[in-house]
Amino acid sequence: MNNAFNDISRRDFMKLCSAAAAAAGLSGMFGAEKIAEAMEAAAIGAAAKKPPVIWLEGLSCTGCTHSLISMEDPTPWSLILDKISVRYHETIMAAAGYVAEKSKEDAIKEGGYILVVEGAIPGADDRYCSVGGKHFKDIVKEAAQNAEAIICAGNCSAFGGLPVSMPAKGLPVSDFVKDKPIINLSTCPVHMDHLYGTIMYYLVTKKVPELDKHNRPLMYFGAYIHDNCRRRAHFDAGEFLTDWNNLDQKEWCLFEKGCKGTETYSDCPIRRWNNGISFCIDAGAPCQGCAEPNFYEQHTPLYKSL
Repeated sequence: MNNAFNDISRRDFMKLCSAAAAAAGLSGMFGAEKIAEAMEAAAIGAAAKKPPVIWLEGLSCTGCTHSLISMEDPTPWSLILDKISVRYHETIMAAAGYVAEKSKEDAIKEGGYILVVEGAIPGADDRYCSVGGKHFKDIVKEAAQNAEAIICAGNCSAFGGLPVSMPAKGLPVSDFVKDKPIINLSTCPVHMDHLYGTIMYYLVTKKVPELDKHNRPLMYFGAYIHDNCRRRAHFDAGEFLTDWNNLDQKEWCLFEKGCKGTETYSDCPIRRWNNGISFCIDAGAPCQGCAEPNFYEQHTPLYKSL
């Protein structure tokens, strides 16, 4: 194999592509060969130019960035990351100041990139969230002009998230950008399988995946959490946890403790988090509905039953 693929064998490379497709939920749409072709095209010959990515951060806790940099190694994602050129990311890039801003400006002029936005856009006034002397709403608008597609990483950029309730009055990207395809990956934080699966899908098909009415990929947000929850049988049996200290109830349905799984679309029960180990409900916490447009403001008090 080419050194761009870290000198791994073709057999191992195909195994990685198969694992990547399965983990990202794409194996039912196209197999390892299609993934391999897209990855090779991104690294060999004239098409060797890596798919450029600009990552912007607005009103956020950087939780989506932490999700990005907390992957286990080795994983298929390390291969995919090698094929993506992150031209600008304030938190993880080595450059700073004018050098960093010039990198972003050059990438915008070149065009043809995927724009990833983490965090909401302040809707109150220009006192909030300026980077490099520019207000964040202007930064997003400028970067969106030459982007092929925009991925909103996390609920804050997708729907406003927690910043909706703050003095800055956070707003989603879709309130400011109307002429570009927007893909909302709205869990809090963004799930890395959702992010890389969406990027892979775009690399292979040159199209955005099929979206729901909230611009979320149906391949990840097509079913209620409640539909696949392992506590569903207790819900059907009318067994609801009411006392956290009652060990006899510890596996019962968390609906009475504010679980929003009955009205939240996401594949968390199947995909899980932390390399597929667990997710909120399996860990004993009720789903807070972080993938939905009405999170967080309309979901409080969080532990009050629907």
